[in-house]
Amino acid sequence: MNWLYVGIAALSGAAMALQGTFNAALGKILGVWESTLMVHIIGTITVVVIILTIGVGFGGLAKLGQVPWYSLLGGILNVIIIYAVSRSIPQIGVGNATTAIIVAQVSTAFLIDSLGAFGMKKIEFQYLDILGIALLAVGARILLLD
Repeated sequence: MNWLYVGIAALSGAAMALQGTFNAALGKILGVWESTLMVHIIGTITVVVIILTIGVGFGGLAKLGQVPWYSLLGGILNVIIIYAVSRSIPQIGVGNATTAIIVAQVSTAFLIDSLGAFGMKKIEFQYLDILGIALLAVGARILLLD
């Protein structure tokens, strides 16, 4: 296992918890849809600045016609994610919302891996995977007790 990429993934998880918190705070003031729009505008500007700063250019966009149609659903899913996080965190808290997110995310990820769905490398399903998801769900339930 490459621990650098495990660390990068962990950084992503921490960023997601912070992003949800910030988006919820923004949504309380601007409204959920307005804050979702602002997050995407700021994100677009950030990506353009990074592309221009590191000098990779926009040449890859010429290949847009070659991508599978479902690859473009990421933009729609991003709107759903930001909306759902912004709506759930103020109601149930950052920890509870993040716990529910992680359980659903890991379960979906294992399904995608075991099927090799959407062009991903198929990873052989192991029965211990079910145990891991079950333990994750039990842990989540403990965390979600009120």
